Amino acid sequence: MRDTRRNFNRDKATATSVLVTVLLLGWPSAHGDSSRPVNAGLGETVRVTTSAELGVASFYADRYQGNPTASGEIFDMHQLTAAHPRLAFGTRVKVTHLGNQRSVIVRINDRGPFLQGRIIDLSLAAAQELQMVRAGLAQVKVEILK
Repeated sequence: MRDTRRNFNRDKATATSVLVTVLLLGWPSAHGDSSRPVNAGLGETVRVTTSAELGVASFYADRYQGNPTASGEIFDMHQLTAAHPRLAFGTRVKVTHLGNQRSVIVRINDRGPFLQGRIIDLSLAAAQELQMVRAGLAQVKVEILK
């Protein structure tokens, strides 16, 4: 009896997990377009697709220079790197500034950003490439490179 109850609870948890995923992310489209609006907090909405994420980018520099990143490597603000909350370390992404159409390819080596509404934290070098240092923030598109 106890094994049956344990299996039922495990199956129930799996079904709940699948249901929550479908409710949050939407059912996958047969046509490959799973674009959906997502509330990013603070009244902002971003559009997420299977290949791109739109939202606000910020950057970090001096304060973290020389400190270890979440991946274990030492942060160097002069390298083209970035922090992302979910992407695997080593993933290369193309970040495009939607205001001026400038792009840069960065490697994910850290976790963050930790402020609601932000989708990526860039190194100073990447922010300079996008010409967003003065503003501090920019509307961007983040595309995973394969």
